[in-house]
Amino acid sequence: LYFISVVFLPLSLCPLSPRSNQSSPRVLQGDISALSPAVREFVEANVTLCQPDSIHICDGTDEENRTILAQLEEQGMIKKLPKYENCWLARTDPRDVARVESKTVIVTQEQRDTVPTPLEGGVSQLGRWMSQEEFDKAVAQRFPGCMKGRTMYVIPFSMGPVGSPLSKIGIELTDSPYVVASMRVMTRMGKAVLSALGTGEFVSCLHSVGCPLPLKKPLVNNWPCNPEQTLIAHIPNRRQIVSFGSGYGGNSLLGKKCFALRIASRIAKEEGWLAEHMLILGVTNPAGEKKYMAAAFPSACGKTNLAMLCPTLPGWKVECVGDDIAWMKFDNQGNLRAINPENGFFGVAPGTSAKTNPNAMATIIKNTVFTNVAETSDGGVYWEGMDQALPEGVTITSWKNKPWSSEDDEPCAHPNSRFCTPAGQCPIIDPLWESPEGVPIEAIIFGGRRPEGVPLVYEAFSWQHGVFVGAAMRSEATAAAEHKGLFFNTVGRQT
Repeated sequence: LYFISVVFLPLSLCPLSPRSNQSSPRVLQGDISALSPAVREFVEANVTLCQPDSIHICDGTDEENRTILAQLEEQGMIKKLPKYENCWLARTDPRDVARVESKTVIVTQEQRDTVPTPLEGGVSQLGRWMSQEEFDKAVAQRFPGCMKGRTMYVIPFSMGPVGSPLSKIGIELTDSPYVVASMRVMTRMGKAVLSALGTGEFVSCLHSVGCPLPLKKPLVNNWPCNPEQTLIAHIPNRRQIVSFGSGYGGNSLLGKKCFALRIASRIAKEEGWLAEHMLILGVTNPAGEKKYMAAAFPSACGKTNLAMLCPTLPGWKVECVGDDIAWMKFDNQGNLRAINPENGFFGVAPGTSAKTNPNAMATIIKNTVFTNVAETSDGGVYWEGMDQALPEGVTITSWKNKPWSSEDDEPCAHPNSRFCTPAGQCPIIDPLWESPEGVPIEAIIFGGRRPEGVPLVYEAFSWQHGVFVGAAMRSEATAAAEHKGLFFNTVGRQT
């Protein structure tokens, strides 16, 4: 679990006093006065802090999504891929390509409440801690005026089916339309969430790319980011997430790792459930007997491929509930049940092919945002391990927007390049993947990327032995984060 035994103290963002001699931002869409008092207070406090030019309250409609995508295309942040249906390509600044674990922190009163104290004054590899005083200074250095010239988008989103007793709601404020488009895929987002929230509690998420207008220096690939000032902070006791400087993946789509694993693990501890870095799949044998399983692998170690497995044994069937995160709780009969809190797949592209994952390849041919993959001259995408022969005369442009050939030293796609695609499009999506009560879990698999020294498959003798084995397993570090040469255990901490 992430930070499972932590005790936290409250902390607030300390917004600035109201702006003087400056008009209020224009409201482009939505009605701030119609928001619940708590949501309205959250929005207004951060409007004062970040000073956007305009506000857009997202409704999650198709029309809004088309407008956001058109805006991104006009800004040069994405381009249309005519080979597919409603698919888009984004290329980021090469300094903003993965989760930045070294700048991801937990804010508590005491360091020992969050991470073990390393021996001899070293840096803990089990997480980063920041004091309240340091966090206040970091916010004061970064956020005042950070959205000048930009629109603040208010994203109401549900992790899990809207209205499910296992679901949780968040509100993300961001100045990135790329985040809006991606959050619409990865979460249930829009007006229905605000209706379900009412005056209830929510996780407050504040994100900025850290590039107020006018720009002080030119963008790379039209991708706004501020790597020198990147910070992703979690304040669990206040149910807050604060992210600055990165527009990419788990650093900016705050419903994903930040909420669904880190903050959720604290909520789960208090409420008696589990938030886990696990895929969920259903397996049916030739006799028609079906069982659901969860499996814990670190990022970029094959969860999506396993979740969408195509069995080679005659008569067997696999269906996908989720490929990355599982929220699990025992029901009144003592059965462990799980939901996938996400609404989409944010999968690693390299290595995904018609051979390794034909179901993923069938999923991503429409309504998908690709990031940092290569582009083909006929309007398609390409990456290492795709194993598809290109038609004669078709050329490749790399993720760095340069001509590429197989003789080049660098890969055509970034090792952590991604596809962001709706889960409901998967050909083998499970009929119960949106079941409000979740699916019954009858087995848990632990695994990772270990090329030598460990058997490919081995079975635990008992639940107690399985817990021990799972806690002790390690995996190679991958391109999903910036670390190199480290090992991770199967629930996502570095070891």
